[in-house]
Amino acid sequence: MRRLLSLSLTLATWAGAQVVLLPLDSRPATSTLPSEIAALSGQYVSAPSPDLLGDATRGADPEALTRWLAAQSPGTLIISLDALAYGGLVQSRTSELSVEEVLARLQSVRAWYARGEKVYAFITLPREPDAINRARNYEVARRMIEWAREGVFAELHITWDDAKTGSPAPQEGARLRQDAPASVRVYPGADEVLASLAARALAPEGARLSVEYSNASQAARVAQYEGIALTESVRLHAEAAGWSVVPTVEAPILTPFGGRGTRPGATSDLYLYVYNGGDTRAAALRISQLMRSGPVAVADVRSVNLGNFPMWSDLQTLNRPQDMASLAAWGTPGNNIGTALAHAKIYLSEAARESPDFTVRQDALLARQYANDVIFSAKVRAELRRAIPEANLVGPQVSEILTRLAREYFPVRMGRLYLLQEASLPWNRSFEWRFELVPAGQLSD
Repeated sequence: MRRLLSLSLTLATWAGAQVVLLPLDSRPATSTLPSEIAALSGQYVSAPSPDLLGDATRGADPEALTRWLAAQSPGTLIISLDALAYGGLVQSRTSELSVEEVLARLQSVRAWYARGEKVYAFITLPREPDAINRARNYEVARRMIEWAREGVFAELHITWDDAKTGSPAPQEGARLRQDAPASVRVYPGADEVLASLAARALAPEGARLSVEYSNASQAARVAQYEGIALTESVRLHAEAAGWSVVPTVEAPILTPFGGRGTRPGATSDLYLYVYNGGDTRAAALRISQLMRSGPVAVADVRSVNLGNFPMWSDLQTLNRPQDMASLAAWGTPGNNIGTALAHAKIYLSEAARESPDFTVRQDALLARQYANDVIFSAKVRAELRRAIPEANLVGPQVSEILTRLAREYFPVRMGRLYLLQEASLPWNRSFEWRFELVPAGQLSD
């Protein structure tokens, strides 16, 4: 497909500074989404085509990525070190490379810094029980802290991936944090981190954030796959994207459902509404109410990898998604919180709002998120699994069936009306899809 030739051809057709993104792997959530969020800033975004990145069975060729990187024009580099070091997230868990071999692969990052360009980077601590050499991954992360201390990175994020109960990753992160300079942040995450770094690099101005939880009594519980409390995860992801969380005070919710909500205890630039359970209609009405007072981002974290369709359906009835600063419901709590806050940070930046076609690009990005996070995760994925066994999700007929099933839920209305052009399964599994939306009237045969 034409759009796979180079993200830089389709995501940045306006004048502006150069931004180079090297994603974690070829999944749309880790490559297409952060590129589109970064492009909202109005800057020229260059990223490798998906065939240069790793997938579930094949790691990226480090020599090919190094050549690609060397061919890029000067500019800010936002990079997943795992992609260059190991070939991708999956390969970071199973690679047999030594510490010194990994560091040799990362020398091109030092070369970028030596050219006088800024480097924003992240590296992960692998999940259990998949990791075969945790000590090696830990030592590489520790060496990256040394590089950060030398000034190689404008910002380095060390994040732990999918920390289930008993995972050593949160404790490893805590040890690394103890000796880290101010340019290093350590927190749970993986797939969303490139977008958070894009927000740090492309919308560097400080911003203030108020937070409300749909179920405040459960907000202090450990979040799934995070290894820490949901409230702590929100704080760390907010800081990762450049937000400072302001205190809130309890206040009555003036909707037919009543209850207790919050109001900012200090001036804030954005309200993050975290749906972590409770009545979905009450949540939709509360979000709508908050949006009458200013920008709102919504992170749906009630279920992992599954948007809450009743809540989002009510929000569509209220015509609210099209006016949100951002929305996210596609992954783990950290994935969703981090994505929503990174998107909103760039959305609210002065540079983004002064860029050409800002409104059109924001609308298309919200449509993409709704199609993926709500329609696919809550409806289409389950229908596809009923139609085709997971082991048989290979071949052109799968794309045909997927597209036919998904089109039943289109068009999607944001500011414009969007139709589904085509869809496929890039990793031959039902967890994620690659799809193309077009405004109504532009659908081709």
